Amino acid sequence: MTIEVGSQAPDFQLKDNHGRTVRLSEFRGEKNVVLVFYPFAFTGVCTGELCALRDELPRFENEGTQLLALSNDSIHTLRVFAEQEGLEYPLLSDFWPHGETSRAYGVFDEDKGCAVRGTFVIDKEGVVRWNVVNGLPDARDLNDYVKALEAL
Repeated sequence: MTIEVGSQAPDFQLKDNHGRTVRLSEFRGEKNVVLVFYPFAFTGVCTGELCALRDELPRFENEGTQLLALSNDSIHTLRVFAEQEGLEYPLLSDFWPHGETSRAYGVFDEDKGCAVRGTFVIDKEGVVRWNVVNGLPDARDLNDYVKALEAL
């Protein structure tokens, strides 16, 4: 079951594509968080979505907002993917325990073994204020993220 708007966002501790530990709770009281789950690095729709975020990065990563993208790939895969695509924001690995954070947010597809396309806008107090969950083949609209952030 997907985490609902108005719920406290589940905290997590994951490694990013550089091996650094990132905790959601580190941003509480400091920044809103746009948390973007995606199935796999190097796939067509995922690459398109993450590059679109890269191209609009100041809208999603700035003084008041932190962008975090999360997949079930290993940190090594994410490092190569980020370098190849010029992604400057953190790519988090939910590789092991496999899908634990994706499951906590209700976006893990057990049959496919990966996260579906879920996005959560989390306010500075750690509360989910907006979300959207799409199936594997369906890209999300970045303008929806912008509207959700503007509403905070």
